Amino acid sequence: MKILSINVSEPQKVTFNGKELITSIYKKPVSNKVTVSSQGIEGDRQADLTVHGGYDKAVYAYSYTHYQTWSEKLNSDFKEYGLVGENLTIDDFDEEKFLNNYQDHNFYDFQGSTWAPHLIHKDIWNKVGGFSEEFYPGTGSDPDLNMKLWKNGIRIFKGINDFKVYHFGSIVTRKYKDNPNIMTETGSRGGKIFLLKWGFGIKFFKNFYLKSNTKYSGELDKPAKNISFFYNLLINKINYLYIKYIYNFKNKHNLKTYETNKN
Repeated sequence: MKILSINVSEPQKVTFNGKELITSIYKKPVSNKVTVSSQGIEGDRQADLTVHGGYDKAVYAYSYTHYQTWSEKLNSDFKEYGLVGENLTIDDFDEEKFLNNYQDHNFYDFQGSTWAPHLIHKDIWNKVGGFSEEFYPGTGSDPDLNMKLWKNGIRIFKGINDFKVYHFGSIVTRKYKDNPNIMTETGSRGGKIFLLKWGFGIKFFKNFYLKSNTKYSGELDKPAKNISFFYNLLINKINYLYIKYIYNFKNKHNLKTYETNKN
């Protein structure tokens, strides 16, 4: 697979069927180097964040081979890159082949969790109280739920290869992104709330408790308290003290948490 063109645009007003709309579909190729981040491509913005953009839809790719199909259907010769508002025009991608053979794309069953979706017994869900409201709407609620499950003695956190789900993602955060009264918990903000609540960060929890992304080998044990564990725990505690007593002093960044037992 080869990238033929990188295309960007800013939102602009257009008139369509007598109505004024704001769109970013009219993307043009760039000739210079651009930075790609978790939120998209430098110089490009989405007009409607309820359906485009965000962490899970930051970059849109489209196959150039489909240009011929549109040319035939619409009786026009489409050759200019960015035809359907894609960020990346690629030479060829056979979606039908991928969908017909997705079962062949396998991964071992692994320790840890992909966060959502989960399969949890209703009694356990009710016992831990489900997702915590201080993370709503946004990130951090999934690892927090797993931490609450850990505190209640759950030791099976298994990612199952045969359970394949397409995650549309970011629907809630996009819904509230432009609401001046609601602060969506981005990865950084959600991570700080988790740190203040549990005394260490999400990455530490995943690495030393859940052993995420290692091959599944059964129920988890308590973390091995070795030099690496204590070194990383020290770094997390220093970060905790900084966030609590300097960054969020007197809750100036509104990093609210509910009291919990960190033992």
